[in-house]
Amino acid sequence: MNILENISLKAFNTFGIDKTARFFMVAKSVDELKKALHWAKSQKIKPLILGGGSNILLTQDQDALVIKIELEGIEVIKEDEETYHVAVGAGVNWHQFVMTSIANNWAGVENLSLIPGTVGASPMQNIGAYGVEIKDVFHSLKALNKETLDLEEFDAAQCQFGYRESVFKHDLKGKYVICSVVFCLRKKPDFHTEYGAIQETLEASGVNELSLKAISEAVIQIRQSKLPDPKEIGNAGSFFKNPTITTEQFEVLKNHYPAIPGFPNEEGIKVPAAWLIEQCGWKGQRFGEIGVHSKQPLVLVNYGDGDGNEIKKLAEKIQQSVAEKFDISIHPEVNFL
Repeated sequence: MNILENISLKAFNTFGIDKTARFFMVAKSVDELKKALHWAKSQKIKPLILGGGSNILLTQDQDALVIKIELEGIEVIKEDEETYHVAVGAGVNWHQFVMTSIANNWAGVENLSLIPGTVGASPMQNIGAYGVEIKDVFHSLKALNKETLDLEEFDAAQCQFGYRESVFKHDLKGKYVICSVVFCLRKKPDFHTEYGAIQETLEASGVNELSLKAISEAVIQIRQSKLPDPKEIGNAGSFFKNPTITTEQFEVLKNHYPAIPGFPNEEGIKVPAAWLIEQCGWKGQRFGEIGVHSKQPLVLVNYGDGDGNEIKKLAEKIQQSVAEKFDISIHPEVNFL
């Protein structure tokens, strides 16, 4: 176990925020992870688990043992007439897993192409895009109990999935480390092309026959046209969740703002946060080294040497302006550390 001291985390978060970890190590196995957690407990130091760093905003130096999860592996562990059960290490890059699935004709995650981060973070957030969420393809996961160091298994019901939510962000927050995830992927695709601009992009590309690869390429094209590459401009993708309001509130807003988009769900009407933010005039605004992306107002960006606290304050101003204009609360997807 190789524990380093006073390590910059700039290269380990997609915002590119330069904060320091008091201690840092890489865990490539469950055994290494157990040893690291045991060491942190013996030293009375908080452990901080880090995946791809794509869903965090560092606002301060971390007086902790930062453990970067690099548990690898993609393996079919069960197969029947209709599905493959594929076990994937928590440290596997999410997009790499999607590409592997497409290459093997495992259907179900093609709409989730180019989402940043690692597989281990995907059930925590119940990541989703273009009509598909993790819960739609999830079978189970194994997670290490940080207190007992026992490896425990969770099924979908135990994960309590919601919109960008799971039990690991609430009741079990900070108590487990996800080590591997089993996905139930289909042999016969169930294509989802009705969301966003997928169908339009497929037609523009001259695609006459649907395939996993064609849908993935359409999603990648759409995402690249709207979202900045973290390697070029620091960002964490969508910063805010789309809020759901009551049908009554939506009808009132519709009278004042006829163009307001809304999508019915089980709880009411989901309103795109990007539309709300743009109507408040934030799209493309820059404040020194930070700002709001010019093509996608859901994305807050670090142009170079921005500070996490600056981005946090900008997010709070955006939340306040949306609340004042529309009486709607929007909440971050990103975790502040």
